[in-house]
Amino acid sequence: MQIAFHIGANCTDADRVLKSVLRNAPALLQKGVVIPGPGKYRALLRETIEGLNGAQPAADTREILLDAIIAQEDATRIILTNDNFIAIPKRIFDHGVFYAQTEPKLRGLQRLFPEDELSLFFSIRNPVTFLQDVARLAEPGSLREYLGLMSPMDLRWTDVIKKIKRAVPRAQLYVWCTEDAPLIWEDLIRLQSGLQPYDNVHGGLDIVRQILTPEGIEKLDAAQVPLGRVARQTFIGDLIDGFAAPDGIEEQITMDELTPELIGAMSEAYEDDIDAIDDMDGVELILPFT
Repeated sequence: MQIAFHIGANCTDADRVLKSVLRNAPALLQKGVVIPGPGKYRALLRETIEGLNGAQPAADTREILLDAIIAQEDATRIILTNDNFIAIPKRIFDHGVFYAQTEPKLRGLQRLFPEDELSLFFSIRNPVTFLQDVARLAEPGSLREYLGLMSPMDLRWTDVIKKIKRAVPRAQLYVWCTEDAPLIWEDLIRLQSGLQPYDNVHGGLDIVRQILTPEGIEKLDAAQVPLGRVARQTFIGDLIDGFAAPDGIEEQITMDELTPELIGAMSEAYEDDIDAIDDMDGVELILPFT
């Protein structure tokens, strides 16, 4: 069984990839690809992993879980998603560590499905906007209280990705930048669904539509979208450059602790982090125009 699991990060996706993948559900089901409702597995997997507390599951645990999650006996691939799988926003910086629960959670997942082909999907974003959004959800007394021993400059996605690879070294790991999502959306649908380049895909322009002005959407609907990957991404990029709604691609930073100087330094460190991820073994960084 192939298991494709979108595990985060928090405040990067909000189930948007899942919604686009679901547009292809009938065709995927004919290929043995099943997309169970999140209510069937999110709490179930969390409670099972927490209940094991690092121990090995019983021999029949996998079959019991699959029977609860999917009804199809001939399924060859299942698609799961949970931005909060590793941690809810309040616990992202537990013990002064960025995503401290990464390794125990993923080792627990691997123990539940030891012989299955596991693919993990992980989206990252600029730590400035990430920190602001997760802090809003966590509602700490202050940013210092939220981060504990950490400084905002300590946020490195490479640290989290190294934890993922240590926990599940055999899993295929796909990583992308949320900022690139409109350009690579069709890639994400294909990869999570296990579709080939020649397979027809619905939903590849879903995110673009969300950030364009009405005039831009009109241009998109009237255009013949190129079929080639790079040509399509160039077309989308040109549309965004010319017709993106002001609030569609830029987020206002309102946290007093995130000063202009800190924002600049964190953003520069993020670019270096992306380059480091691109050089990591066993990680596929999904970039546009490549």
